[in-house]
Amino acid sequence: MNSNHKHATAPPSPFAWVTLLTRTSYLPGAILLAYSLCRQTSKYPLLILTTPSFPPSLLPLLERECSFINASILSISALSPPPKNTPSSLIATRFEDTWTKLRVFQLHRHGYQKLVFLDADMLVMRNMDELFDYELPGRDWIAANHACVCNLDSDSWAPEDWTKKNCAYAGLRPGSPPTPVPDFRLVNGNAVHKRTHTLLNSGMFLFTPHESQWQDMVKFLNSDPRVKGYLFPDQDFLAEFFTGKWQSIGWQYNALKTMRYWHENMWADDEVRNLHYIVDKPWSRRVGNDGVAGYLGRDGVTHRWWWNEYERWENDRTSKGEEKIMEIMRREVAKSLKGGKEMESLHGNWQQIAGK
Repeated sequence: MNSNHKHATAPPSPFAWVTLLTRTSYLPGAILLAYSLCRQTSKYPLLILTTPSFPPSLLPLLERECSFINASILSISALSPPPKNTPSSLIATRFEDTWTKLRVFQLHRHGYQKLVFLDADMLVMRNMDELFDYELPGRDWIAANHACVCNLDSDSWAPEDWTKKNCAYAGLRPGSPPTPVPDFRLVNGNAVHKRTHTLLNSGMFLFTPHESQWQDMVKFLNSDPRVKGYLFPDQDFLAEFFTGKWQSIGWQYNALKTMRYWHENMWADDEVRNLHYIVDKPWSRRVGNDGVAGYLGRDGVTHRWWWNEYERWENDRTSKGEEKIMEIMRREVAKSLKGGKEMESLHGNWQQIAGK
């Protein structure tokens, strides 16, 4: 496993949001994530980690975009388990990139003390800077959200205990301010009766990185035999590695778009701090007049929220004359309902655009 990572000067703030960008198909998500954080007046910067699989020719334009949205870029190397410990069957090929998400636990080497990781397919709906005030029980802990295990679509890959009755969110009602799942603030395998209540969603997590923790993670990734059986690389790893050492925080900070109809009794639109566009991404297809969107046609409302934010971003960049970044974004987002593009096949002539 390659763990090379260049040291950098001290960051402007020891607290930061952080996301990972490994391919151009997630560029719209990453830029809108950064833009939404800025528009919600977060006082903390966003650090965008990029890997060699992201076209180097686009980095100058991304850096220019960062100058408008309180963000910066750090180039890192990809991460994966050694061949002897690599899972043979992931849920989706795109999840191969998510091992690299674990590199955020190296960021203490760059002067960061507390960070909140956010997936690049998220949209911030309200200011959530209060996450940085959250006190963890110890520096080896993280805070995250429970995994929703309802599996109402009956996906064949899901374990047998992924059912509505076994979901940690079952029975919850709207509540403001956001509160953790009742009785599960300390998620400990010895105290929780259901295995599914020990599972987390890795789309958002709060952590305080340090060297000894990182070395333990490297050892676990390289040698623990359980790694070979993971379906969701980073998510399964974090749930296993932090067993008994993670705290539950409000669902509002990692509101899966499917929760809007899988947990109707819990969900409230005005409580959502951070929306997570799992499965298909809103930028891959426009929302029609009939409001149908998403792979099952039930995500029209939440996908439209993304497109509304995109329109605001586009208007802002138009007013600044930022044609190059807009041209690249337009190649990555759907032009019309008939022009929707599959996430895995999005690509364009980046050298030509960046060189204009």
